[in-house]
Amino acid sequence: MTKKAWSGRFSEATDKEVEEFTTSLPFDKRLYNHDIEGSIAHVKMLAKQGILDNEEANSLIKGLLEIREEISLGTFVFHPSDEDIHMAIERELIARLGKIGGKLHTARSRNDQVSLDTRLYLRSEIKGILNDLSLLKDVLLKIAKKEVDTIMPGYTHLQRAQPISLAHYLLAFWEMFARDEERLEQCLARVNVMPLGAAALAGVTLPIDRTHTAKELRFPKITQNSLDAVSDRDFVAEFIFAASLTIMHMSRLCEDIIIWSSEEFGFIKIADAFTTGSSIMPQKKNPDVAELIRGKSARIYGNLITLLTLLKGLPMSYNRDLQEDKEPLFDTVDTLQKALRVLKRMLEHITFNRERMLNTAGEGFSTATDIAEYMVQQGVDFRGAHEIVGRIVRYCLEQQKTLYDLTIDEFQQFHPCFKKNILTKIEVASAVNARNSIGATGKEAILRRIKAIGGTKK
Repeated sequence: MTKKAWSGRFSEATDKEVEEFTTSLPFDKRLYNHDIEGSIAHVKMLAKQGILDNEEANSLIKGLLEIREEISLGTFVFHPSDEDIHMAIERELIARLGKIGGKLHTARSRNDQVSLDTRLYLRSEIKGILNDLSLLKDVLLKIAKKEVDTIMPGYTHLQRAQPISLAHYLLAFWEMFARDEERLEQCLARVNVMPLGAAALAGVTLPIDRTHTAKELRFPKITQNSLDAVSDRDFVAEFIFAASLTIMHMSRLCEDIIIWSSEEFGFIKIADAFTTGSSIMPQKKNPDVAELIRGKSARIYGNLITLLTLLKGLPMSYNRDLQEDKEPLFDTVDTLQKALRVLKRMLEHITFNRERMLNTAGEGFSTATDIAEYMVQQGVDFRGAHEIVGRIVRYCLEQQKTLYDLTIDEFQQFHPCFKKNILTKIEVASAVNARNSIGATGKEAILRRIKAIGGTKK
């Protein structure tokens, strides 16, 4: 049986069921690389400060690198009694180096060690997620550039509202994902703070140099309160919140993809490689990838609630409850990464039924607002124009006509301000491209935004 690092205080061995209940090794062993990276930096600092001699430091670093190689190759043997990845590595180092291995933990605690590992892990993963987000935005921008002249119906309340450019729709999601990037970058700044040296909760009496350790690990900041350093998981909660918003935006996009791919809409076709069939209905082609992305939003939301609930009643400072932060964090990272990558690939294999979109955009009196704004330009107050156009729509419904069926004489029956050019003003393409203020759906406005986006790309 392996001796526990803290066994000196105890007169009997840990109960086997307690060992099984308390171990975090099955999930936190993925931190091994970060744990060893932090340990090597810690050893270098101890040597610089004369707490370890150079020979001891070199032996520890060599042993840590060997263990890292074995774990990466899958040849490292974990013991059932290993509580976590930190103790598994230290236990093996002591087995190989004897008392020198026991010096690794000088001037640190698992409390600041696990916080460091989590920050190193999340720092790396956020950078990867930011890259995935950037690639997704690039795909949206690329498609938008091709679809500036593609007209589709815009919706409010899932009812046809006004015609818009498909590019404008796609760039709406570009804006959402740009905000997601910004949030993750801000979160990264708060992740990127070095906690090592806080020890258990109060710091240490040994002459450590936290600034040196921070430089070794490329941390621009150092925690300023040891109590906060070991108990802080705000950065984990903040990341999962940012991830929740990101997957919510992805879910909204997927909701439209699901609806648009239905026969009732018929706006798009998803490539067969990103759909599935039915076990009983031979004709079916189901948008399962989009549905699963939509469904996985619930999973990440659950992880956020799990973590917030975990933290809400903890007394200062470190408590073993904090071990439970890893699984929701790891699951969020894995789920978000996979969803971002598969969504990007699916978008690259969608084809648009432009004719169907255009025809649908012109239905449902979608240019009625343009008639009201035309009347405003002729000097009619907007509320009065709104009422008159409402009566025009009612007239069309009663006569079973569309706005495009009306003659200039019929328009003038409702108000003398109408001139013949109203007949072209209400054409769908004209209505879309007349809207060119900042952020609008007109072609000029969209091209300006695309140009600006190209200038702000990193």
